[in-house]
Amino acid sequence: MKLQDTYPLYLANEAQQPNTDLAVTDKFTGEVATRVALADAKTIDAGIAAAVEAAEPMRHMASYERQAVLQHCVNRFTERKDELAYALCVEAGKPINDSRGEVGRLIDTFRIAAEESVRMTGEVQPLDISPRAKGYQGIWKRVPIGPCSFISPFNFPLNLAAHKIAPAIAVGCPFVMKPASRTPLGAIIMGEVLAETDLPKGAFSILPASRDGADLFTTDERLKLLSFTGSPDVGWDLKARAGKKKVVLELGGNAAVIVDQDADLDDAVARTVFGAFYQSGQSCIGVQRILVHDKVYDAFKEKLVAKTKTLIAGNPHDEATFVGPMIDVKEAARLDNWIQEAVGKGATLLCGGKREGAMLEATLLENVDRNTKINIEEAFGPAAFLIRFHEWKEAMDIVNDSKFGLQAGIFTRDIFKVLDAWDELDVGGVVVNDVPSYRVDNMPYGGVKDSGLGREGIRFAMEDMTEIRNLVIRRRPG
Repeated sequence: MKLQDTYPLYLANEAQQPNTDLAVTDKFTGEVATRVALADAKTIDAGIAAAVEAAEPMRHMASYERQAVLQHCVNRFTERKDELAYALCVEAGKPINDSRGEVGRLIDTFRIAAEESVRMTGEVQPLDISPRAKGYQGIWKRVPIGPCSFISPFNFPLNLAAHKIAPAIAVGCPFVMKPASRTPLGAIIMGEVLAETDLPKGAFSILPASRDGADLFTTDERLKLLSFTGSPDVGWDLKARAGKKKVVLELGGNAAVIVDQDADLDDAVARTVFGAFYQSGQSCIGVQRILVHDKVYDAFKEKLVAKTKTLIAGNPHDEATFVGPMIDVKEAARLDNWIQEAVGKGATLLCGGKREGAMLEATLLENVDRNTKINIEEAFGPAAFLIRFHEWKEAMDIVNDSKFGLQAGIFTRDIFKVLDAWDELDVGGVVVNDVPSYRVDNMPYGGVKDSGLGREGIRFAMEDMTEIRNLVIRRRPG
């Protein structure tokens, strides 16, 4: 299997090849794997204008028609699953087994959207709450918000794009999408499949663009919603410049997992290794801080280090590979520097810590100074560290001692500690007896604090992409 020599952009539902200016590299070899058309400001403006024109016909699509589009995508993605996985493995450096897993989630996400597209319900609301409202009744429904702007990241270029595209189609919103420049192929293939459907002209545009040239995705007042997934610094800057439009942000994390004294250590170790190092740790809910009760700390550490040392790193196309390259050499060097900073300030390197190009070993630390970058910031790579705790409240306080709040994981058999964590952890989600890295694509997903605004997960994204329209009926006396 191989990639095409070139890939187009999609403007108003149609493939166009104005240039081949965007080079997409194989993240393992560093060589150019293919070339993609790059949109300029004029093309982006045309895509937005087309979305505005498509807003009314999209709004008038029947539920079954929107469902048919989404079901077509499910069928075609299933037929092309090997092609999608291969492209993802090349453009993102994601190990082939993880790539297949993401294709499965892409299909799940569109399937969920197909189901939800015929469930856009409202509510009959009694208004006669006092004598003055006797004889009045309310009914509300949801209507599409209008043209949307989507910006998706490099780490899950299929499924995180799907979490924007699929709910937009489900509710009837036209959109323009800017996929990550380093991993545009998945979104382009989605555009190819959408172009096979009967969506109104202008319903979608998939427009790879440079960050400098993509201002219109944020600032154009014709767009009614901006949904961005990426780094906190970029996300909050976009929000500040977005004007009157609604903004949904899925940003970074510094995810923690708590392993209590009654946990099944072998199970907790297996899941923690997965959570910290799958797809080279490049996940905003990847395990970064590992809090372990003092009574089981030494035993857990021994098992965790031993398991981490067995992970196979290398060519992401090899079936046995678990840790592939990071997205580029610059990112690997950044995290390597953070690890060295921590060691320089007294941290103990338990395993890993070596880098070659974009390949960074799965790395575990302990005794990390709380003022180091690896404790404060989002690692977004294959590095995590252990923290010893004595009391449950102490552990929860440590989890909350972060500017991020996306998800947290806890391993415990105590239901009261579970309820305490659900009440007190300042995060968007708590995962019990598993790592914070776990996500099912129909659940509400998002964070608090610097981790963002709003929730994804199809039904919840559909709420953001719609507005409530109320109807009040007065029954005349007699």
